[in-house]
Amino acid sequence: MTITALLLVLAAAFCHATWNFYVKRIGGGAELVWLISFLSVILYLPLVVYIFWSSAPNFGLYEIGCVFISSIIHTVYFTLLQRGYKNGDLSLVYPLARSTGPIISVALAVLFLGETINAQILSGGLIIIFGIFFLTGGFQKRAQQVSTSIIYGLMVGLCIGSYTAWDAYVVSVVLVSPVLLDYASNIFRAGILSPVAYQRRQIVMGYWRDHKLGVILISVLSPLAYILFLFAITFTPVTLLAPVRETSVLISVLMGSILLGEGHLTRRLIWSAVIISGVALLATA
Repeated sequence: MTITALLLVLAAAFCHATWNFYVKRIGGGAELVWLISFLSVILYLPLVVYIFWSSAPNFGLYEIGCVFISSIIHTVYFTLLQRGYKNGDLSLVYPLARSTGPIISVALAVLFLGETINAQILSGGLIIIFGIFFLTGGFQKRAQQVSTSIIYGLMVGLCIGSYTAWDAYVVSVVLVSPVLLDYASNIFRAGILSPVAYQRRQIVMGYWRDHKLGVILISVLSPLAYILFLFAITFTPVTLLAPVRETSVLISVLMGSILLGEGHLTRRLIWSAVIISGVALLATA
């Protein structure tokens, strides 16, 4: 892996962890998702206009179809994630989703994108996934609804793996701009959630009134995190990047321990060291 790709993915992981940190502090559901998506559309509009003005990207029916499929997968992901956290046990849904996602994306990249994998890549990826699973708690406590939690965790992981592999195809083969791909996804989410946001507009206004800075930061960093990752995909295999991207979980968990006082710092530092060793293996592959 080149140093440029590694730095892009690590920067993306930091952005991802930071906006998740603010989401956790704010709390919220579909209303917050709509507000963030809507603001992202506004904030990134000048960049999108510049891309169309400067490079006149080729956007035919096939490109539009690819972007539409990506937007659907991302929307299903957000929906399943919220339902999984509501109906299942967080200690099962979260680690299962974050650890199975890279496995699925790597498998899809090998099967459908023609990417190759060697022993070092496999070892590094598995070490990261193993570390993430136990960093986020593993099966620490007995779930209230084990089967429901496992089903949601696996479905969310399938979405993560699917949109990662599909978006890799869209930006590296179809050559759709990472900025435009993510921008379209935000437009799609804002559009389908508009009825909900209108019905609960007092809640939306409350988020803006009470958490304006946090909402703006999320609206900037959420797209930026994925755009940086997509740019790295344009010249680096998914088999290398997908596991490294999950270091955002490491940063998020450590932020929770240190900044939110969630505790378990020693155990989390141990598993963080395991994850970093996996990243080192992939970085030198």
